[in-house]
Amino acid sequence: MAAASVGSVTEPAFLAAVSTSYDTVADTYVERFPPSRLGPLGRAMLRAFAEIVLAESKGPVADVGCGPGGLTAELAGHGLEVSGIDLSPRMIELARAAHPELPFSVGSMTALDLPDGGLGGLLAHYSTHHLPPERLPAVFAEFCRTLAPGGHLLLGTHLGQDEHLRPTSGYGGHPVSYDWYQLPGERIAALIEGAGLTITARLDEPNPNGAGRSFAYFLARRPG
Repeated sequence: MAAASVGSVTEPAFLAAVSTSYDTVADTYVERFPPSRLGPLGRAMLRAFAEIVLAESKGPVADVGCGPGGLTAELAGHGLEVSGIDLSPRMIELARAAHPELPFSVGSMTALDLPDGGLGGLLAHYSTHHLPPERLPAVFAEFCRTLAPGGHLLLGTHLGQDEHLRPTSGYGGHPVSYDWYQLPGERIAALIEGAGLTITARLDEPNPNGAGRSFAYFLARRPG
């Protein structure tokens, strides 16, 4: 999913690159990555996250890096009060067109326009891998800030061995200028817990093609 940003003249260059790149690929992205493409393990984690939030924290949920809003709508279908936030204005346009019943906004996961402790849950589904690793502690702290005590985070991300990729095209050959970082799962887990969250479950998912990157889901809770 596309990462979130704010589009101001003072934003870091990496955020501008992500915003511009996902504006460029947004229409093709919708065609190539429908919500139905989510595998059975990912879908199970999404459903478990929804059930836990409904049963325990009961507050609203933010889908941060929501892209065209497909998973935002799935969470709403599970009975959650949910809104979507994304870096790319074009992604938000597509999300609003596809799901007019749900609120979507352009915003940055580096500085969420959300009150302290207001969320029962936060989903970041493949939306943090464009962040330089040194930015992750502050972003995970921002996630923790917005969660209510007892609130839950579901983070889905790529795994790797401290890989820094610089693709020049993607999603059907469109030009992109973002960077892509793949970190070991143990490092991501340590960063999540360092931000004040407690990991309650982790699911590693090998690449179904048997090669290349693997994936992981981290379910975490703000203590309290």
